[in-house]
Amino acid sequence: MKYIAIVGASGFIGSRLIDLLGTDKCCNIDKNPSEKYNEITTIQDIREKNLEHVLTKQIDTVILLAAEHRDDVSPISLYYDVNVNGTRHVLDGMDIQGITNIIFISSAAVYGLNRKNPNESSSPDPTSHYGKSKLQAEKILREWQQKDPVNKSLTIIRPSVAFGEKNQGNVHNLLRQIASGRFLMIGKGENRKSMAYVGNVAAFIKFCLETVKPGVRILNYTDQPDLTMNELVLQAEESLNRKLPSFRLPYWVGKTGGISFDLVSWITGKKFPISSIRIKKFCATTQIDASLAHSIGFEAPFTLAVGLDRTLKSEFGEKVSKKNASIDN
Repeated sequence: MKYIAIVGASGFIGSRLIDLLGTDKCCNIDKNPSEKYNEITTIQDIREKNLEHVLTKQIDTVILLAAEHRDDVSPISLYYDVNVNGTRHVLDGMDIQGITNIIFISSAAVYGLNRKNPNESSSPDPTSHYGKSKLQAEKILREWQQKDPVNKSLTIIRPSVAFGEKNQGNVHNLLRQIASGRFLMIGKGENRKSMAYVGNVAAFIKFCLETVKPGVRILNYTDQPDLTMNELVLQAEESLNRKLPSFRLPYWVGKTGGISFDLVSWITGKKFPISSIRIKKFCATTQIDASLAHSIGFEAPFTLAVGLDRTLKSEFGEKVSKKNASIDN
């Protein structure tokens, strides 16, 4: 393994990846400073052209993590400016410096919602602008690799929703609601979710890095087993030692409430943690088949249960313990 440039490593996945690789083996290129590894970080927005000045000739492989991924991004064009044009700018800089290997972190969002365990050969059908922009970026990457298929290496990893310590995404918001005791199940809770713990995602990227060779690889990644929403809540209850209300809100009521928040957000310009798209995602089945990733020699260092337990206790355990103590007293 030679020298690696991780584009977008100031986030929680990139930081864990640097933990595994070591600061002597890689650098971080990001528009934001790194809380943990600022000494190897160069501030650069991939929406800007001429990235060859940060992608030096000593770099052997680029890992492209940078993305616009929140589901409340405005304007919508930002998804395409970052995820599509940003990818193009990274590839242009690589070509100038003669870098021929890239690992692109795409997303299971390219498959869309309520699919029955799509694998790598399933037809993509993204429903969100995030998924659509990631799929467009994949197309650009494939075209780039085909210009020199003998020498260029492209690995596309499509992870399910990732979670873990230091993450502030949708899973974190869900776990925070559970930990606060304000969680309310919407629907029957029988829909299943593919999820990936950050420690395993980082380890899988490192595994792919160590097996880079010319050609194209597309690999889904998720941890097993896929939990129903009911099972996820039960796991959280056990980790946090608390019991949540059993009352459930019908889906149509939750969806109506989400639309109401959308309307208020549109009028006031204020963003809320509840929206119609988040209600829709919460109640949807989002599963992917990652059997290929788990059949090529990779062994996940953490079980899904351990990942959830570590995240819950790290992010919310102390707060819940204090709250429970005050109740007991």
